[in-house]
Amino acid sequence: MAARDSLGRHGPLWSIFFRYGPPRWSEYVVKNWSGQRLVIALPYLWLLVFFLIPFLIVLYISFAGAAGVESKLPYAPVVTWIQEGGTQIRLLYASYDYLIHDPLYVSAWGYSIELAAVSTVLCLMVGYPMAYAIARSPPTWRNVFLMLVILPFWTSFLLRVYAWIGLLKTNGVINNVLMYLGIIDTPLAMMNTTFAVYIGIVYSYLPFMILPLYSNLEKHDNTLLEAANDLGAGPIRSFLRITLPLSMDGIVAGSLLVFIPAVGEYVIPTLLGRTDQLMIATLLSNEFNLNRDWPKASSVAIAMLLVLIVPIMIFQYFQNKELKAARK
Repeated sequence: MAARDSLGRHGPLWSIFFRYGPPRWSEYVVKNWSGQRLVIALPYLWLLVFFLIPFLIVLYISFAGAAGVESKLPYAPVVTWIQEGGTQIRLLYASYDYLIHDPLYVSAWGYSIELAAVSTVLCLMVGYPMAYAIARSPPTWRNVFLMLVILPFWTSFLLRVYAWIGLLKTNGVINNVLMYLGIIDTPLAMMNTTFAVYIGIVYSYLPFMILPLYSNLEKHDNTLLEAANDLGAGPIRSFLRITLPLSMDGIVAGSLLVFIPAVGEYVIPTLLGRTDQLMIATLLSNEFNLNRDWPKASSVAIAMLLVLIVPIMIFQYFQNKELKAARK
């Protein structure tokens, strides 16, 4: 009682500080934020600093206006101070309206989504047999095959794309070999085409399709195929009725891992693609660096994020589904 009375005589601020001050904070941290909670807090802190805060900055710029002639910033501020002591907030939607109605941006959106979708299908067609063969190979050879799949990542991505220029150009390796064998008389025009972009994306993102599929196919129970064979089902029917349905989680995961980055691909279309058809990432770069129109570029970035939220959520759903199945 005497201690409480002495604390009360020093005033309410001292009482609050003594009750909730640094000694209490250290006890709270040790009690509630040690162990598992501390480990979980680190990734959340990382996302807060390197994702949420930059996202809010880009979102803020996307609602800004064009910069004035004497402005030091490449955009007009959303919040301005008035001489009377108040603030004025101006949220402009012109940049988002521009994305919807401008033919150049509409064409870029359609081309980017089409290119990503077709590339994902091609990666699936090539990657599924490879993943299936690796999963059914002897255990001693699996690590070797997986290392061969991952081996291209040991080389710079930019160098690998430049290597395709040497292969696909008019006087490149492919045309020279085909002309030497007498298959063609004149060089094929493969560079600066959509075909070259498909080749580059499939080559670059194929491991992202193979690895989730292998992780899924490797867990399948082979006794199911043996039972189907005993019941009279052929290899094709067993694959369609057993293997394919069980591998849908891996198919979805691999497809999303290819589709999501392919929509925003910049390097491959710039080096290998057409000059008369731009992807949305190229327009984003041009608005930031060439036109210095940061509000429009920020609106493009926000729109790309919104478009990719749906496949990201689907990917997260199937990832959680696989984790729950693994725990069982």
